[in-house]
Amino acid sequence: MNAIVDNTAAKDLELVVKQIRMEANGVNSYEFVSPDGSALPPFTAGAHIDIHVGSGVIRQYSLCNSPSEHHRYMIAVLKDPNGRGGSAAVHESIKVGDRVRVSAPRNNFELHPGSTKVVLLAGGIGVTPMKSMAHHLEAQNISYEMYYCAKGPEYAAFKSELEGLAKSGRISFHFDGGDPSNKLDISSILKNPEGACDLYYCGPGGFMQACKDASEHWPSGSVHFEHFKAPVKSQTDECSIVGGFIAQIASTGERLEVAPDQSLAEALNSAGYPVETSCQSGLCGTCKVRYLAGTVDHQDFILDDSERPDFLTCCVSRAASGTLVLDL
Repeated sequence: MNAIVDNTAAKDLELVVKQIRMEANGVNSYEFVSPDGSALPPFTAGAHIDIHVGSGVIRQYSLCNSPSEHHRYMIAVLKDPNGRGGSAAVHESIKVGDRVRVSAPRNNFELHPGSTKVVLLAGGIGVTPMKSMAHHLEAQNISYEMYYCAKGPEYAAFKSELEGLAKSGRISFHFDGGDPSNKLDISSILKNPEGACDLYYCGPGGFMQACKDASEHWPSGSVHFEHFKAPVKSQTDECSIVGGFIAQIASTGERLEVAPDQSLAEALNSAGYPVETSCQSGLCGTCKVRYLAGTVDHQDFILDDSERPDFLTCCVSRAASGTLVLDL
């Protein structure tokens, strides 16, 4: 993953839903604009925003429009009957003309500068950050290849727009008809990385694992990904996070007991050290905090190897042993 852009201090925005469109079976796009028509805070390709759906429900959705557009934010949401209820709430409760509380954009999945070529792999609704990336790569005239996997054409969001987009790159669609034996041959695509080439991928769990397995031989720092749902943890992973620990506040020396059934974020907020949270599953980076000492059991899906020696995510990170000293 990439360095997190920390916008947690920025105030939320109240935006108007200008347009809702059906983009594919089960997928709607939502366009948000300022009530007075003013420009919105800028964003970079791969960024996401928090949507306050109501009743305390907050969900993160990638921006899928071009970063050059400062007048609107656009997301696309797949209604997932097996989800936690956020996508269903968006589909069922958000209407054109509604005012919706939206966060400023944050980017944990930013395109790295210096690439001579980029490979984008999208599975299902994982196309949303890739579409924004394709817009940016086109604008910068950077060579790229994008592969978009879906069950069929009727399930491929933004298909017509993507077909007309590619000038600096190539966009290919792969429809497997729901048959795993017809899946995209990702291993062949990623067999031979070329020069200063970077890979970005996003999609459902099985797709993510296939991309990970096929890119293990790529040079360090050239592979970037974003989960839109926390991977299912094994029993071994679940066992690794039991037990309480101590969190020490560097500025005051106060030592907080974090109970086995309590997150570090919950303990900090209860003790009067406010930490903003959103996804509660180590996916969004909202609760990223610097630590100064201690061994961390990170449990997140967002920080990369360059960040983990200095940062943790309070919603899921715990102490692997001893005391964690936090830069608070």
